[in-house]
Amino acid sequence: MLTLAPVCGPEAPIARANPVAKLAAVALLTTVALVAADWLTPLLLLAFVAAVLPFTGIRPGPLAVRLRWLWAAAGTVVLVNAIFAAEQTGRILVALGPVEISTGALLDGTAIGLRVCVAATAGVLVFATTDPTDLADALTQQLKAPARFTIGSLAALRLLPLLAAEWRQITTARRARGLEGGWNPLRRTRLFASTMFALLVGAIRRAGRLAAAMDARGFDTEIPRTHAREQRMRPADWALIGLAAAAGAAAVAVSAATGTFTV
Repeated sequence: MLTLAPVCGPEAPIARANPVAKLAAVALLTTVALVAADWLTPLLLLAFVAAVLPFTGIRPGPLAVRLRWLWAAAGTVVLVNAIFAAEQTGRILVALGPVEISTGALLDGTAIGLRVCVAATAGVLVFATTDPTDLADALTQQLKAPARFTIGSLAALRLLPLLAAEWRQITTARRARGLEGGWNPLRRTRLFASTMFALLVGAIRRAGRLAAAMDARGFDTEIPRTHAREQRMRPADWALIGLAAAAGAAAVAVSAATGTFTV
């Protein structure tokens, strides 16, 4: 079944938290990680996220699958910033002709990569523990977001697994007809572009039919809507936001005490 159902245990404390509270906690952690320019602050925040993992009800395997490309991107960010730094400061670690990597450039690149890891890991944890329908209800009830926006966003989220399945169907059909890129990078690029274009055309057509169907069912009306699922901010939700704020403040305090905190 194509679904965006959460991969966590339904009785996990984080899974039962209000989606708005989880979004606020992630916003606090991400803001602190992006404002701090040192490497220790995001590292401490990442350790806090890892400590919260047992309370999310997510098994390490599914989480690693969802994070593998994001962490690979963070590693690429570290490498690129270390190699192409404006100035190589400190002791030279690697010297291969014109390519040099120093301790200062590596630390700066690591700080940027750790910030990416904090934002990516926290965001994945939120969406892996949140049902899209609950998220749309919470945005409408707690943040007073327009129902047209939230329902449209929910419909778009529900279509994401369908796009992935359609991508596999297109590539399988082309492979059956002998259209493969092989080891030729130019041919693989052209095949990828044509497959992406076919997927985009199909997505636009499906979006048009979905919009017409939703309007025909009254989703475009200005009449106030009712909610089948009541979303409330409980004391545990406020405690989650406070815990995230305390973790951010503690990370900044420890970094400042060790003399590594910079903005």
